[in-house]
Amino acid sequence: MAGRKEKPKLVAPDGLEPPPRRNRLNFFEIAYERIEAMLIDCVLRPGRLLTMQDLQDLTGLGRTPIHHAVSRLAADTLIVIRPRHGLQIAPIDLARERVLLKLRRDLERFVARLAAERAGPMHRNQMLHMARLLRDRREELTLAEFNTLDRRIDQMILSAAGEPFLEHTLRPLHTIFRRIGFIHHSYMPGQQSLDGTVDHHLALLNGIASSQPERAIAASDALVAFVDSMFDEMEENIDPSLLDCSVEPLLPR
Repeated sequence: MAGRKEKPKLVAPDGLEPPPRRNRLNFFEIAYERIEAMLIDCVLRPGRLLTMQDLQDLTGLGRTPIHHAVSRLAADTLIVIRPRHGLQIAPIDLARERVLLKLRRDLERFVARLAAERAGPMHRNQMLHMARLLRDRREELTLAEFNTLDRRIDQMILSAAGEPFLEHTLRPLHTIFRRIGFIHHSYMPGQQSLDGTVDHHLALLNGIASSQPERAIAASDALVAFVDSMFDEMEENIDPSLLDCSVEPLLPR
């Protein structure tokens, strides 16, 4: 019709792409979460060589979200990109990760203090509910179920701390040490019980929920010390092929 004007098209400034749609962002996060879960429970074994197509097949997701997830996991030092050779799941270097545990200890102390100081009624209610759940189900919890709850605990504490930057810093550290914990509880003789880690998480939740920063910091330090105690046992007794599957197993499994 005469006189009808077309709507002007929006053009991104030079060098800038329009932001991705929200559903695409969700696929990126889903891809990261699915690969992260397979890293933690060693479906993707430390040291394994694979391709982008392998990850697409394993996750059921397309190339673009997998590409973004791999780039992020590489920045997190959880996947190694080897040009012309594909990808490698980062082997576990116990010496390096014990150094990273010191970094985690300092960051967790900071987060525990912030959370205890800033937690509101809703945060405290969530933590007390989680503490009851851990106490009630501790005898029947599987390692996979505990890891799911552990992620929720981390999210609660970071939410109470109220500093979004901390999540991006701590998330890869949490993944690194959940993978250590999975191997320790799954393969170290006599270490299948989750009582120790449940007790330490209960102390941390109660310290924050009671708004006592010093108590929360002490519980955080005790939890990190508990993780540190795993390293001596693993250095002496763990089959090296569990830390890097490119190493030939000492005994057939």
